[in-house]
Amino acid sequence: MNETFGDAARRLNGIAAQFLGWRPNEFWQATPTELTIALRDPGKDDSVLGPSRHEISQMMERDSNG
Repeated sequence: MNETFGDAARRLNGIAAQFLGWRPNEFWQATPTELTIALRDPGKDDSVLGPSRHEISQMMERDSNG
């Protein structure tokens, strides 16, 4: 099953609120890279920095509601 953009946004917004104390406005102003860096384990070398602009565009197109 493919996760829609809306599904991913709701899930990640909840994670940001729970673990970072971010309010919705802070979540929506952050880039995917900023969110990934904020959530990553500082003790691990994590070279994956979140979805690319192309991947985000694909999710938005797939989940477009007009």
